[in-house]
Amino acid sequence: MVEAVRGDLTTQRLDVVVNAADPSLLGGGGVDGALHAAAGPGLLQECRRLRRTTHPDGLTAGEAVATGASNLPCRWVVHTVGPNRHRGQSDPALLAACLTNSLAVARGLGARTVGVPAVSAGAFGWDPTEVAGVLTTTAAADVRAHPGLDLVRFVLTSERLLSLFQDALERARR
Repeated sequence: MVEAVRGDLTTQRLDVVVNAADPSLLGGGGVDGALHAAAGPGLLQECRRLRRTTHPDGLTAGEAVATGASNLPCRWVVHTVGPNRHRGQSDPALLAACLTNSLAVARGLGARTVGVPAVSAGAFGWDPTEVAGVLTTTAAADVRAHPGLDLVRFVLTSERLLSLFQDALERARR
């Protein structure tokens, strides 16, 4: 099932929440800053461990990697870096890869429920309507093609985003 709700990603009681991460993996603004603030210092410690070991240069757009959730009510955080339109990253396939890779990492963890923000619709300059279309279409196709997830929930911070994602979900289901 794929759904869209208005809410706060930091309070979702799901197996995984997806972080629209800064490429450094060391915290940033928006969703990333909110998740790090709510999780407490344990999340940053795990991200620093990733930088020391498997991801010394951080993440590039479209990649995804998991950490524990520290003080968040979920079990894991899957970090992905959305494409930054201000830096010329305007390929919808790169945005879709953020979600496809995040869902693959979540399935690999054994997760059944995943919360996702509007990746790249904020400071990274993507039009929210386009983000809604790309992400909902990608989620619907991924859930059909790869069983194992019971719920992919887009958790959106405004009524406008919620409306855009709900409309896009309706189109994706046709």
